[in-house]
Formats: sequence, structure tokens, C-alpha cells
Amino acid sequence: MAKGQGSERILYVTDLAYPARERRYCDEDIRLTARLREEFPLALCHPRDAEALMGAYDLVVVRNSGPVLHYQEAYDAFRARARAEGVRVYNPLTGKGDMAGKGYLPELYAAGYPVIPTVDRAADLGRLPASAEYVVKPLLGADSLGLEFVGAEALAGVEFGGAGAGGAEWGGAGAGGVLVQPRVRFRYEVSFYFVDRDFQYALYAPRPERRWELERYEPGPGDLEFARSFVDWNGLAYGIQRVDACRDEDGRLLLVELEDLNPYLSLDLVDEETRERFSGAFADSMRSALG
Repeated sequence: MAKGQGSERILYVTDLAYPARERRYCDEDIRLTARLREEFPLALCHPRDAEALMGAYDLVVVRNSGPVLHYQEAYDAFRARARAEGVRVYNPLTGKGDMAGKGYLPELYAAGYPVIPTVDRAADLGRLPASAEYVVKPLLGADSLGLEFVGAEALAGVEFGGAGAGGAEWGGAGAGGVLVQPRVRFRYEVSFYFVDRDFQYALYAPRPERRWELERYEPGPGDLEFARSFVDWNGLAYGIQRVDACRDEDGRLLLVELEDLNPYLSLDLVDEETRERFSGAFADSMRSALG
């Protein structure tokens, strides 16, 4: 056992072969697990194997496991068994953000939160601001899978399906539904990274057409208050969350998504001190999850 390791065993769920666009998920998890092995006995597995293996471990950490839609049946089985047997999962399976689909976006919009205007019912289309173009995306989507742009004249033909406002868990009622948003013109996208409710760092894409060419971002007045409002709303006891936002042409930050299932961290783009601080916060959070 390595120096400093406790006896708690960690099952780290990742898809090292997932072909992410403009990112290398495998590098991030290889480096991060190398650091975490200094503190925990740790094994890696593919998300399809998590349900069969998790009983032998004290904590299951879901990291860069790729879009759930690629292994939906295995993920549903994993969630059901973990809940039935009280398996500790990191992040907890109570997340209300992308972990439960994107039904939180119309819910937050209706509640007055600063999010991109979003509806999931034909009857609510009139609540959206007028736009020359709209975005139609799956309720249960990831990595822009199934996303399309349509003109205003095509909105009447959108087949919403699903369960309506509030969304649903992966694989539950609401699967197959869609969301509609105006196509927002923005200055840039920015992501805020949290461990538990503690801010770690922020990165932004100064060129909107190059989403994953990220640079360090220093939050301005009100930026962290904006990001924390969604972390607080989600209410996770522990875990890693990424708050993705855009700065619109009027200077307002609007939520794009709250990634609370397996957010990519872009740790290769931050300095060594930030990486080490993040890794330490992650390890401390895992200890908290272990109780």
C-alpha cells in the first residue's frame, strides 16, 4: 500500500477510449488517478462494468465516462443497484443538473434564474424571446448529440414528446423529449469548476467558434455569485460540478448547462499549482463522501 493510503477502496469509472472532440479524456483521468493513488487504493473500470464490480469497493467515482446515451441500459442498471444497495457514488445520484437530463433548464427559466430561455412544451413557445433561429436539442443529450438549428417558421413542427417541465432521470419518463431555445449570440463561453461548494478555477473560450480552446478566466464582480447560485440550487452534499455559461451581447451571464454527472475538467490547461490544489480538494471531498 502506498504511503499515506487508507484502507478505503475506490472504483474509478472512466472510458479511456472515448473519442471526445478536441479533448483527450484519457489523459486527464490517467494523470488524476496517478495523483489519487498516493492517497487511496484505486482501480479503473469502464462504465459498462461498474454495476458488476462496485460491490467490492467503498466508493464509486464516476469521472470521464462519456455520454450515458452510449451505454444507457448499463447506466440504468448501475443507478438502480447502487440505490438499492446503498452504494456510495461520487457524485451522489441526487443531482438535479445534467445527471437528470436537461429538464432543469426550463424549470430554472420559469423560476426566473439567469439561464438561456428554454421551454419543453409547445404551449410555452410564446414565452421565448423572438429570434431568427432556434436551437432544438434532446432532453437527454450530451456532447451536442442530436442538436439542430431551425428557423422560426419550423417551430410549429417540433415534436416535443417527453414528460413536460421538470424533466426526468436518465432512462425514465421524458426520454425522447426535446428542448427549444433561441440561438443566443454571445461574446464568449465560460466554465466555473467546483469541488463540493468550493470554487477552484474558471476557464473561458474567447473565440465562440472554438469551444475547447480555453484560457484562464479571472471571475469579475458577481461572476462567482452567479455560478454558486446553481451549485447551491443543486444541493449536492459533495462532488465535482462545472457551471457552463455564456456572456451575451448585453454583458449578462446566462447558464448553458450545469454538468454534475461527469464534467470534463480541462486540467491540462491550468498551472501545476491549480492542478495540485484541485487534486487535494478532490481527495478531501472523497474522504468526506466515505464518511
